[in-house]
Amino acid sequence: MNMTLVIGNRNYSSWSLRAWLLLAEAGIKFDVHRIALDLPGTAPELGKYSPAGRVPVLMLDGYAVWDSLAIAETVAERWPELKLWPEDPRARAHARSISAEMHAGFTALRGALPMNCRAKGRKVALSAAVTSDIDRIVGIWSDCQQRYGRQGDWLFGRFSVADAMYAPVVLRFLSYSVRVPEAASRYPDRLLGSKAMQTWLAAAEAEPEIIEKDEVGE
Repeated sequence: MNMTLVIGNRNYSSWSLRAWLLLAEAGIKFDVHRIALDLPGTAPELGKYSPAGRVPVLMLDGYAVWDSLAIAETVAERWPELKLWPEDPRARAHARSISAEMHAGFTALRGALPMNCRAKGRKVALSAAVTSDIDRIVGIWSDCQQRYGRQGDWLFGRFSVADAMYAPVVLRFLSYSVRVPEAASRYPDRLLGSKAMQTWLAAAEAEPEIIEKDEVGE
């Protein structure tokens, strides 16, 4: 099978991280084609792979799958033995619901706290809308930890699509000094301890590009 994942800058591209982590943590072999974002040649290069002109794009056997959630569903369908959605129907519905919620929401958080893997200890003013997003995410993690924590330290015990969807938020919280209470801490700790996640962070650290609009905070 010929499979290539087209991604943007590892340091900044949260949607690229979601698709990449899903494949890497699941142990699926794939090639990576990185396109640096916000450069004059970015749009025409992206246009070679996706009509949407955005990353990530999964090139699978000669056809393109774009959008992180579409990629996740395609991968889960293609490799059912990996059980990338929980097996229990209720847990699976729960995982799909919070994944879709992340995919469609939390716009205040995204705008105020752009992903920046290299940044640590930055401070930004948190609006009421951003605080509400943070509280909701912490509530999701706390609920998952309470319900499924006996099965393991990922959101639903074992690694799933939901973990890939929420991974960039862990990095955002780390970069901008957002405290995570103990009741919600097992998933962030598990993610940061992942070998795949450490590989991504090391590669992000080595990237030369700087995107000024994503370099916020003091």
